[in-house]
Amino acid sequence: MKWEGNRQSSNVEDRRDGGAEAGAAMPGRRLGGGRGIGIGSIAIALLAGWIFGVNPLTVLGLLAGDGGAPVAVQQAPATSPRPAVHTPAADPLAAFVATVLADTEDVWRAQFQAGGQAYRDPRLVLFRGSTPTACGQGQAAMGPFYCPADEKVYIDLAFYDTLRQRLGAPGDFAQAYVIAHEVGHHVQHLLGISDKVQAQRQRVSPAQANALSVRLELQADCLAGVWAHHAQRSRQILEQGDLEEAMNAAAKIGDDALQQASQGTVVPESFTHGSSAQRMRWFRRGIDGGRMADCNSFEARTL
Repeated sequence: MKWEGNRQSSNVEDRRDGGAEAGAAMPGRRLGGGRGIGIGSIAIALLAGWIFGVNPLTVLGLLAGDGGAPVAVQQAPATSPRPAVHTPAADPLAAFVATVLADTEDVWRAQFQAGGQAYRDPRLVLFRGSTPTACGQGQAAMGPFYCPADEKVYIDLAFYDTLRQRLGAPGDFAQAYVIAHEVGHHVQHLLGISDKVQAQRQRVSPAQANALSVRLELQADCLAGVWAHHAQRSRQILEQGDLEEAMNAAAKIGDDALQQASQGTVVPESFTHGSSAQRMRWFRRGIDGGRMADCNSFEARTL
C-alpha cells in the first residue's frame, strides 16, 4: 500500500504512555444496579467477545443481571484523557494509522458533501491494555472498536500482531481495512443507522438481534470498500497483492472462521459480524462500485 508521505490526521489521541493503569476499571465494582463483577467475569466477557464477536460490555451486562444491555464500567479515579498529538515519525505503525485515518477523512468528507451533508471527523485513540471510553472501559482484548457516544475509534496497535500472527492476515492493506471498517461504523452513526438498528434489536429475539448486527457489520465492511475505491481512484494507493490482503483479513475474521478455530464448531445463529464469505462479498461490493447506495445490507434478500 502506498501511504508514505501522505497527510497524517491530527485527530489522533495517543494514550499509550499512560499504560493500562490510566482509567482502568476496579475489579469487583458494580455495573449499573446489578451484582458485583470481578476479574473472572471480565475474563469471560473478553473471551466471549474474542470468540463470538459479542460486545464484552453486553456480556458484562448479562453477568451483572442488567438484561444484556451494554453497560458503562465504573472507573477508578483516573487521569484525564491525553490531548491529541501528532504521531512521531519514529513510530511508523502509528504514522500509518494516522495516514489511513486522514485518507478516510478525505474520502468521507467528499462523499457527504456530494450528498448535501457535512461529515464530522471521528477521533482515533491509540492505547495499550485498557482505556476509559464513553461506552465503558475499553480493553485491548476487544480488538479495535468504535464508540458512538464519543465518536472515537479505539485501537491497541498490538492487535495487528494478532491479526498477522494468530489470524494469518498480514499486510498493511489488511491493517487499513480494519481502520476503514471502524470508520464505517462512524459513518453509520452520523447517518442515524446505528441508532435505528439498536432500537430494533431491543424489540426482537436474541437470534433476530444477532441477524441485525450481522447486517450492520456487513454494511460497515461495504463502506470500508467504498473508502478503498475512492482512495484508489484519487491517490492510487493500491499495490500488487493489497486487495488480496484485505480479502484475506475479511475471511479470517468471519464468525464461522473464528468459531471453527476456537471451538471446532460453527453456530450460525450466534453470528454477529457475518461469515467469511459474506464479509468478503460486501467488502468487494464496496470496492467495485464505490457507491454508498450499494451498501444497503438491510434491504438485501441474500447476504
